[in-house]
Amino acid sequence: RLLTSRTVPREQPVAPFLYYFPCQRWLAVEEDDGQVVRELVPVDEAFVKKDSENDGQSLATLGLEQKAKSTTYIVKVKTGDKKNAGTDANVFITLYGSKDDTGIVSLKSSKINKNKFERGKVDEFTLESVDIGDLKKIKIGHDNKGNSTGWFLEWVEIDAPSLGQCLKFPCGRWLDKSEDDGAIERFIFPAELQTREYIPFVPYEITVYTSDIFGAGTDADVFIVLYGSDGICTQQKSLCLNKREQRMYFERNSVNQFIVELEDVGDIIEKIRIGHNGGGLNSGWHLDRVAVRRLLPNGK
Repeated sequence: RLLTSRTVPREQPVAPFLYYFPCQRWLAVEEDDGQVVRELVPVDEAFVKKDSENDGQSLATLGLEQKAKSTTYIVKVKTGDKKNAGTDANVFITLYGSKDDTGIVSLKSSKINKNKFERGKVDEFTLESVDIGDLKKIKIGHDNKGNSTGWFLEWVEIDAPSLGQCLKFPCGRWLDKSEDDGAIERFIFPAELQTREYIPFVPYEITVYTSDIFGAGTDADVFIVLYGSDGICTQQKSLCLNKREQRMYFERNSVNQFIVELEDVGDIIEKIRIGHNGGGLNSGWHLDRVAVRRLLPNGK
């Protein structure tokens, strides 16, 4: 319905390729050959699909489908390097696109700093939304609550990997009732000369099967790299967003599924590289196998 009369859609395959990467070896310093990173190559589906009744359908597949169809924005916020520039107030942001807006989103948990919005620091947040179209402007502000509420905002950077676009929103002003014009929220527009464009990322569905043997689970930070043909590969990407998820996932005899936006390595995945950082109380991991599916634009 979104196609115009002058748009000719490229023919899409009926079904995406599903790759299976069996492992059945330890990723542990004290086990096997001591390696915590392994490169796995794909095999035929019939080789590994021995537990047909355990196909992962009990997982929260609806939530994963929704995530696959949503746009992920990586939001970086720079607090200025001025006296009393940091704030203890609750900060919120709204992204406005050509089709829609995200609504008010609270920036609660910085991926970088425990104490967010401190003087001279950059904080990073992840925001997911349905397609709002081309990003036109943002509104950012705070609720003026807390001991130290005034905030000097240097800039906001928003990276949308699925759109292949990273935009910079310069501010350089106070959001403080007793400074500047007294406003505690502002509309900011992107600086066109600072916009960076790149090849859009695509969503991959990654299903990880942890073995059913004693001590197989891990609390470490598990990461993955996908390799396509002609030496093309993705960045190294952690599957868990935080330590809480690390403790929840990769338990013995578990199946964990993730939707991860990564660089498009093409239709053929020649191998993957999967491992962990060796951290946590129980880092050793016995991995059974991994299934990777490159999702089509319609989320199927």
